[in-house]
Amino acid sequence: MALAKLGAVVLDCPDPRALAGFYAEVLGGTVEGDDEWAVLKAPDGRSLAFQAAPGFVPPKWPAPDHSQQFHLDLTVDDLDAAEKGVLALGAGPLDTEDRSRTWRVYTDPAGHPFCLCAC
Repeated sequence: MALAKLGAVVLDCPDPRALAGFYAEVLGGTVEGDDEWAVLKAPDGRSLAFQAAPGFVPPKWPAPDHSQQFHLDLTVDDLDAAEKGVLALGAGPLDTEDRSRTWRVYTDPAGHPFCLCAC
C-alpha cells in the first residue's frame, strides 16, 4: 500500500504565469494562478505547477559539477515540427545537433532542461 500519491510536479522559476504559459503553448491546456503560484492543467488531466523562487538560478546542462535537478521528457509525433514550435515560443537549444537520435534537449524560458522525444 502506498503512503502517498503524487500531487504535482512543481518547477521553481522567476515568473510562474509566464512559464506556465510557455508549457500551455507546448502541451495545451489552461493556466490558473498568480505571480507566486500557477498550475497548468493539461488536456489529458495531468497538472504541472510553477512556483515563484526569488533568486532562481537555472540548472546547468551538461555539467558534472552542477546537477540539472530534473528534466521533462515530452513525447512528440514530429521532432522537426515540435522543435520549430518550441524555439518560436522561446525555448533554447542545448543538445540538438545529432539528428539521428530520437530525442533533442532544450531549455524552457527559465532555463530548465527538457527533451522532445519521438514516439
